[in-house]
Amino acid sequence: MTTVTITRKWHTTAEVAEMLGFGLSKTKALVLSGEIRSVKIGRNRRILPAWVDEYVNRCASAAGEWAA
Repeated sequence: MTTVTITRKWHTTAEVAEMLGFGLSKTKALVLSGEIRSVKIGRNRRILPAWVDEYVNRCASAAGEWAA
């Protein structure tokens, strides 16, 4: 028997909120403002893992500039 692991390509807003440790309302606000990129598929928003990483890297860069 072969086990196949499927890696998800998209995340929901709720999943991203959980990953970042934010509330759902804050995450939705970040998505709607464009700070976290997303695409709308039907009635749903989906976020690529790379877009979550972009947001985290921007925040980390801004924190580094602030400390300098």
